[in-house]
Amino acid sequence: METRTESTRSASSFKTDECISRRSALASITLSGAAAIGLSTTQVVSDQVEVNEGHRLSEKLDQILKKPVLDLSSVNQPVTVKSIELLRNGRSYLVRSRTSDGIEAITVPNPAKMDYFWPVFLKNVAPAFIGQDARRIEELLWDVYRRSSNYKLQGIALWICVAAIEMNMLELLGRAANRPVADFFGGRLRQDIPVYFASGNRGNRPEEEVEHLQGLVSGSGVKAIKFRLGGRMSRNVDSLPGRSEALIPLVREKFGNDFTLYADSNSSYDATEAIRIGRLMEEHQYGFFEEPCEFDDLWSTKKVADALAIPVAGGEQEFSMHRWKWTIANRGVDIVQPDLHYGGGLIRATQVARMAEAARMKVVPHMSGGGLGYLDVVQFASFTPNIGPFMEFKGNTSLPIHCADSSLKCEDGVVRCPSGAGFGVTIDPDFVQRADKLKP
Repeated sequence: METRTESTRSASSFKTDECISRRSALASITLSGAAAIGLSTTQVVSDQVEVNEGHRLSEKLDQILKKPVLDLSSVNQPVTVKSIELLRNGRSYLVRSRTSDGIEAITVPNPAKMDYFWPVFLKNVAPAFIGQDARRIEELLWDVYRRSSNYKLQGIALWICVAAIEMNMLELLGRAANRPVADFFGGRLRQDIPVYFASGNRGNRPEEEVEHLQGLVSGSGVKAIKFRLGGRMSRNVDSLPGRSEALIPLVREKFGNDFTLYADSNSSYDATEAIRIGRLMEEHQYGFFEEPCEFDDLWSTKKVADALAIPVAGGEQEFSMHRWKWTIANRGVDIVQPDLHYGGGLIRATQVARMAEAARMKVVPHMSGGGLGYLDVVQFASFTPNIGPFMEFKGNTSLPIHCADSSLKCEDGVVRCPSGAGFGVTIDPDFVQRADKLKP
């Protein structure tokens, strides 16, 4: 590994000296065999310490996955789910549930993915929760995974639907107990959540993208932005020749040293090319490099993370808790990015966050576009101890929603987290009334 300068180290608020020191490969060499291959006793002892630390961390992560996530002591009566409906109004979807004693919850799933997978929601997922006590939600998440071989659907097709149910059940529990969702996850730690603006552009000229980024942040008060590099799953081919190499220094030049800059390649590179691009990002003191390699190539991503001083972030499309455990235990990334919708909901994302906390890693959840995804991220950030400094923001919702204690908008660089029961927002009843009920 190359020697890093102090200026490069200080540019990364996520990646500490301790994290970097843990990058050496875990060894399993015995002391008796050290001399045979020319290793000093000191080196072998050091490697063995790393092995032992790795084992202890793995055991700790196992224990975290076995522990309950929610504290539902405030919900002192059964919350029996009588019905679950999926509604559609235009391009928006709504999940509406009712309890046997008349409590109603209406929540918003990811619209783009629900457009593909709503039959899975109605046929495979919702029936597992009807007639059940919503207080059993953590057990039900396992039950629905096993039900009718749903595990054979493992992936976003299944977990986007499970997340839709899970968030609705959390809303139902919040309404039943008149408590905010954050209370079930240990309580709110912060109310005003700093956000970063994210550009979805790729393929425009660097000067055009800088102009677009300047327009995004104008008047918002945000202190961080993210833009896209590479060509998206492109095997090292840029969206325009030389765009990434030109854009990385240009954005730093135009935004100055006080702005936090992130960049996302959306799986564009192999490890060698990602390290080359990452070195340029290091030179210009970027905050993190997101998804440098193909998202399911955990091993190449780890190579990049091992090689770079700036943090590597990833995990937006990860849905396997076993793979999350491997990634965290082996330091496959520096920042974990569970997507609250793609990954199955807030409970599973909290398990990821708690494993990351045990490994002294930060969490910056990926934000699914559309619906109320940005408010789900704000809620998650409000109660997660090891949350990163800025959360992703892709613009305000177009849904007619109301909140008593938040504008639900980015103001002065932050979004205020609603504090009412459940997720703290109400969808306009007329909008709900005009929605059509979908049938299996």
